Amino acid sequence: MQKKVSIKTTTAYEDIICAELMELGAQGVEIENNVPLTKEEQEGMFIDFPPELPEDNGESTLSFYMEEPAAEEMLPKIREMLDGLREFGDIGTGEIGVEDVEDGWQDKWKEFFHAFSVDGLFIRPSWEKDKQPSLGQTVLEIDPGMSFGTGKHETTYMVLSQLQKYLLPGQRVLDLGTGSGILSIAAKKLGCGVVKGIDIDEQCITCAYENWEQNGLAREEGDFSQGNILDDPALLEELKKEPFDLILANILAEVLIPMAPLFRPLLKEGGFLITSGIINTREDACVKAFADAGLNIVEINHQGEWVNITLN
Repeated sequence: MQKKVSIKTTTAYEDIICAELMELGAQGVEIENNVPLTKEEQEGMFIDFPPELPEDNGESTLSFYMEEPAAEEMLPKIREMLDGLREFGDIGTGEIGVEDVEDGWQDKWKEFFHAFSVDGLFIRPSWEKDKQPSLGQTVLEIDPGMSFGTGKHETTYMVLSQLQKYLLPGQRVLDLGTGSGILSIAAKKLGCGVVKGIDIDEQCITCAYENWEQNGLAREEGDFSQGNILDDPALLEELKKEPFDLILANILAEVLIPMAPLFRPLLKEGGFLITSGIINTREDACVKAFADAGLNIVEINHQGEWVNITLN
């Protein structure tokens, strides 16, 4: 039996909750709201829209589909996540609805995910092997799945772009919150030496290794493990033994802020820290946390409501 899980929230928090749902295992999230589309957004669509929408009331409904056992297992985690976000602002009612749906939903999202480029990287799903990169592009084959991070979302997109700018061949890379493994795979294909991926979710580790091998990389070339440097002193000390040239942290601001003091001892002299997953309303708080931790801002980039901060 398949289930459709829906959450009532606010438009201000829909992006954050979408990101959290993807981290928890949602394969994709539908967003329903009355926010008017921009001219640019309308030009990128291939369907007609009604000339007028109801007045935007600030409400939003987020929905995703999942097999019944997985959905039931995920519900307590969703409630815990929503309770945590309430401490930071108005997320709306947070009401959760669950309903049965017909078979066939699993393949519908394939209609909306297609090959695309991020500078010198060409990212495609496995069902579009016929799509070819431009001359000189590096191919990554990633299917949207149980872990957040296909490259399409603004946060991942910005890290992939920054990675190509700051990575040098042979460098040591640490990927915190590795998710699908897309950033680690990109780093390896772009010539890094050692790449270490860490995620708090064991399911993400399985997914990362699957995507790693799908991209023609030998399993022993990757090092993915479950852990959390915020509450595992032994893991943190182990990572400090040999600092990294490049640290990738595509994690929400609520995690990056308490993590900020831990980055400096993990980073080699002259190395770079590339962060993302920061909603624009939390940019100033992250900047302050990084400055307090002795990190220097190299550049800040924005895409949509999301922010990338690169530091050294």
